[in-house]
Amino acid sequence: MTTAAPRRVLVTGGARGTGAAIVTSLAALGYGIDFTYATSDEAAQKLITSCTEHYPDATLTATRCDFADKQDVEALANRLESEGNYFALVHNAGTTYDSLAAMVDQAAAERLMQVNFWSLTRLVKAVIRPMTRARDGRIIAIGSITAIRGTKGNAIYAASKAALSGYITTLAGEISRRNVTANYIAPGFIDTDMLEPYADVRDALEKQIPAGRFGRPEEVAGCVAFLLSDAAAYISGTTLTVDGGLSSALATSNG
Repeated sequence: MTTAAPRRVLVTGGARGTGAAIVTSLAALGYGIDFTYATSDEAAQKLITSCTEHYPDATLTATRCDFADKQDVEALANRLESEGNYFALVHNAGTTYDSLAAMVDQAAAERLMQVNFWSLTRLVKAVIRPMTRARDGRIIAIGSITAIRGTKGNAIYAASKAALSGYITTLAGEISRRNVTANYIAPGFIDTDMLEPYADVRDALEKQIPAGRFGRPEEVAGCVAFLLSDAAAYISGTTLTVDGGLSSALATSNG
């Protein structure tokens, strides 16, 4: 009796923080995981070691890919096109850039858009046809509540996440009839090293959140796991907000 191969999932930006939590969660569920990372070689190898120790049957591979480098993205996309057997793509890779709109450095802004948005469009192009042919697949973009509720100094970052949202919504309309879903997760403040620059105002930020705390990476990972499950096969084109009630509180205060 042969055992079916695990469904393969590509997680971008998977070595650290929320990405590592997603990789760990999906490994625990028996998916075959490929994940990318930009510079964190040591973290990537530690993650593989940890997952295989806890889940001996897990299969994980890590690929170094700088999403700011179009040639790197193209090489990865070409590989995905040649393999053609992914069940899901989870786009978690991202970078930040804080600047008032009047002071934006155009090169930095374009680099951010390449990492956060354009890289996804190329990878989707690489994996979507095999998914639609198989009538089985999932696309998930990890966005941000800044796409819904802007904050001062985050115009470019918010724009990149809003672009992801619009893209995913439209993509869902194109592919859902082939049993392939596309969804957008919008986290609020998640407790990772990306929030280190805000350490001195953490208490003030947490007071604005109805839940009274920053979110945990595992809480975003749980949403990803759900959207990949059979139970979520009828969910497509939606935004799943994971922010402890912050966006609702903002809507109330602005009302």
